[in-house]
Amino acid sequence: MFKKILIANRGEIACRVATTARRLGIATVAVYSDADAQAQHVRVCDEAIGLGGTTPQESYLLADKILQAALQSGAQAVHPGYGFLSENEDFAQACFDHGLVFIGPPAQAIAAMGSKSAAKALMQRAGVPLVPGYHGTDQTPVLLQQEAEKIGFPVLIKASAGGGGKGMRVVERASDFLAALASCQREARNAFGDDQVLIEKYLTRPRHIEVQVFADQHGHCLYLFERDCSAQRRHQKVLEEAPAPGMTAERRRQMGEAAVAAAQAVGYVGAGTVEFIAEGEAFYFMEMNTRLQVEHPVTEMITGLDLVEWQLRVAAGEALPLEQSQLPLQGHAIEARLYAENPAKGFLPSMGRLQQLSFPAHVAFQVNQHNARARVRIDSGVSRGDTITPYYDPMIAKLIAWGETRAQALHTLRQALIDTRLVGVAHNVSFLRRLIEHPDFQSGAVDTGLIGRHADSLCPDVALSAPYMALAVAALLEQEAHKVQADPWSNRDGWRCGHDYRRTLLWRSAEQQAQTDLHYLTAGLQLGIQIGTAPISQAADFSYRAQGEHYQVWLNGQSYQGHVIVTADAYDVFYQGEVVRLCWFDPLLAAAGVHENEGSLSAPMPGKIVSLLATPGQMVDKGTPLLVMEAMKMEHTILAPAAGAVEAFLFAPGDQVSEGATLLQFRSTEDQT
Repeated sequence: MFKKILIANRGEIACRVATTARRLGIATVAVYSDADAQAQHVRVCDEAIGLGGTTPQESYLLADKILQAALQSGAQAVHPGYGFLSENEDFAQACFDHGLVFIGPPAQAIAAMGSKSAAKALMQRAGVPLVPGYHGTDQTPVLLQQEAEKIGFPVLIKASAGGGGKGMRVVERASDFLAALASCQREARNAFGDDQVLIEKYLTRPRHIEVQVFADQHGHCLYLFERDCSAQRRHQKVLEEAPAPGMTAERRRQMGEAAVAAAQAVGYVGAGTVEFIAEGEAFYFMEMNTRLQVEHPVTEMITGLDLVEWQLRVAAGEALPLEQSQLPLQGHAIEARLYAENPAKGFLPSMGRLQQLSFPAHVAFQVNQHNARARVRIDSGVSRGDTITPYYDPMIAKLIAWGETRAQALHTLRQALIDTRLVGVAHNVSFLRRLIEHPDFQSGAVDTGLIGRHADSLCPDVALSAPYMALAVAALLEQEAHKVQADPWSNRDGWRCGHDYRRTLLWRSAEQQAQTDLHYLTAGLQLGIQIGTAPISQAADFSYRAQGEHYQVWLNGQSYQGHVIVTADAYDVFYQGEVVRLCWFDPLLAAAGVHENEGSLSAPMPGKIVSLLATPGQMVDKGTPLLVMEAMKMEHTILAPAAGAVEAFLFAPGDQVSEGATLLQFRSTEDQT
């Protein structure tokens, strides 16, 4: 076994690999960019070597620097994690050439499966069913459009070298094809350095099912069952579970044997995933990911195995420890990906400092000791106080729940999401809870279009109500009480000699405004609540009890319980699985007329301008694409907010812009009517 390995990655996967290495007595070396100098993966490894730069292109994608770091540290092997260089055959070969073991498949296997087009041709020769499509090398836009029309719309354009939803678009109409093609090619070129695409028939209600395969250097290959990854948004996985709901033993065997045949066809070694798309009784090969997958924990949870340990042992030349018939399959596991993003705004990535990050108590962090299984497991690469930057994927953590049955796993995951506290960035925790509560997901009737079809119910505006307001007021009063202990002159409890006292507090949450009226009486306290223009509670008896961030309030005889996290500028109120952010609103600022500039459009996040889609003076309809910017390796199109005219663009393609920067001047004709 190796004595020291270098982990050529960052975030939760680097932490995950380091956890198993530590258990096996293997020293670890981290690499990091300037933006990651204080990152968690640097803290958990035994050594760390800086790469410089901030973007992936300036750091984690620099193969020469990573190889130099490995040799400098005395590492014997390199674990690539996933993403970055994990599926780069040149890097795998370079490791071999420098006397380092690449903890992954041989370079020729990566090359064979690295191109979606080449892989599909290989599978076609092997007799594996494929979705109808075009996988050729001729990338002339006119030819690609002709092939799309032959297949029949809707079609799916996919980057041939891609993954993670990048360089991928669904095209419903022929008139939209060329614009979507250009966008896919730009995104693929920026993410993978290769703009070749393939085109496939877009199945309307498919399931995404993948099979975990493992092979050693002695000719043995087996499959560790399947994962259902159908719950997706923007072609990126949101929830993954194992085993797949409704999977029969016979179909599991058929898909597993097909996956093993695919791996053996390219001389595969190590961990890999063969992905299928299924509709009805048919299933079709999509691609093979020649690495460990983000969702590998659900397979570990149902088998009790440590797949990273298997990777290390196989790379060191050991044989697989089990035969196919010996593999255990126990219970059900579901993984939820917790992202810094805003589901209500099209899952727009969010950046900022994690002012609070806490997970349910009594869970396993990373993988347990060998063959142990916890009900809830957390894989994360960040902790409280860390910053989500624009340079990398905005994943915060993975919450993985296990149960004897699928229903038990769902219940455990739901409670884990409710007990998660996150403040400082927009996030998808409540969205994930709503998704697993949806009747279709509960019943197992999941396909890749589920989230899109039910976006309105999965991403609702959370309306203010009496419990949120009462909990916020309780937290405010508790904060004031603590200040009085330190400084009695700051007492604001409303005490008056001989008479009562009334106090009005104004609040804002997103687009909602509320007012709370506190009435201090000799015998107690009353609270009146008005949300918008509607009185909710008038002069109701009010009291509360606080224990840390947990509050119980009584309002007019009814009890509510929740958590409130107070930061310098807001009160984040967690109640029954939802969270609202309430800001104490100063009416003087409102009277001063501080408003956003309605004549301009600003950048939703830091990024780079890719292209301008209109010209100054051009009249456009509401929803017309105006410009494209790239951020976090994804393209975002800025649309006209109303019918009107573009007066001026303030940036050119290639320019870097900061969050909130005014991108263009826009004049709405609706304002003139």
